[in-house]
Amino acid sequence: MYLNGQMIFDDRHFQDHMVSEVPIQIYCGRLHSDIGFIEYYGKEFVKVNNIFYSRKQFTFVSRPGY
Repeated sequence: MYLNGQMIFDDRHFQDHMVSEVPIQIYCGRLHSDIGFIEYYGKEFVKVNNIFYSRKQFTFVSRPGY
Protein backbone atom coordinates (compact mmCIF):
# COMPACT_ATOMS: atom_id res chain seq x y z
CA MET A 1 0.00 0.00 0.00
CA TYR A 2 1.29 3.43 -0.90
CA LEU A 3 0.72 6.55 1.16
CA ASN A 4 -0.92 9.66 -0.24
CA GLY A 5 1.92 11.90 -1.37
CA GLN A 6 4.55 9.17 -1.51
CA MET A 7 7.00 9.62 -4.38
CA ILE A 8 7.11 6.76 -6.85
CA PHE A 9 10.18 6.17 -9.01
CA ASP A 10 10.92 2.45 -9.26
CA ASP A 11 9.52 0.19 -12.02
CA ARG A 12 7.78 -1.85 -9.31
CA HIS A 13 6.01 1.32 -8.06
CA PHE A 14 4.73 2.16 -11.54
CA GLN A 15 3.66 -1.45 -12.13
CA ASP A 16 1.76 -1.56 -8.81
CA HIS A 17 -0.06 1.69 -9.60
CA MET A 18 -0.94 0.63 -13.14
CA VAL A 19 -2.24 -2.84 -12.18
CA SER A 20 -4.12 -1.61 -9.09
CA GLU A 21 -5.41 1.51 -10.89
CA VAL A 22 -4.12 3.87 -8.22
CA PRO A 23 -3.93 7.45 -9.54
CA ILE A 24 -0.69 9.40 -9.60
CA GLN A 25 0.00 13.11 -9.63
CA ILE A 26 2.75 14.52 -11.82
CA TYR A 27 4.91 17.53 -11.04
CA CYS A 28 7.46 19.49 -13.03
CA GLY A 29 9.54 20.97 -10.25
CA ARG A 30 6.94 22.32 -7.82
CA LEU A 31 4.31 22.88 -10.49
CA HIS A 32 1.42 20.44 -10.84
CA SER A 33 1.31 19.08 -14.37
CA ASP A 34 -1.31 16.31 -14.39
CA ILE A 35 -3.15 13.66 -12.40
CA GLY A 36 -4.51 10.35 -13.61
CA PHE A 37 -3.91 6.65 -14.10
CA ILE A 38 -0.81 5.09 -15.62
CA GLU A 39 -1.56 3.73 -19.09
CA TYR A 40 2.03 2.67 -19.84
CA TYR A 41 5.47 2.97 -18.33
CA GLY A 42 8.94 2.22 -19.62
CA LYS A 43 12.56 3.03 -18.82
CA GLU A 44 12.23 6.60 -20.10
CA PHE A 45 8.55 7.59 -19.95
CA VAL A 46 5.26 7.20 -18.09
CA LYS A 47 2.04 7.64 -20.08
CA VAL A 48 -0.88 9.30 -18.29
CA ASN A 49 -3.94 10.80 -20.03
CA ASN A 50 -2.42 10.04 -23.48
CA ILE A 51 0.69 12.12 -22.64
CA PHE A 52 4.19 10.71 -22.24
CA TYR A 53 6.07 12.18 -19.26
CA SER A 54 9.84 11.81 -18.98
CA ARG A 55 10.88 9.94 -15.84
CA LYS A 56 13.98 12.16 -15.69
CA GLN A 57 12.15 15.48 -15.99
CA PHE A 58 9.00 14.91 -13.91
CA THR A 59 8.24 13.78 -10.36
CA PHE A 60 5.51 11.19 -9.78
CA VAL A 61 3.48 11.03 -6.57
CA SER A 62 1.01 8.41 -5.38
CA ARG A 63 -2.59 9.64 -4.86
CA PRO A 64 -4.61 6.68 -3.53
CA GLY A 65 -8.22 7.58 -2.88
CA TYR A 66 -8.22 10.53 -5.28
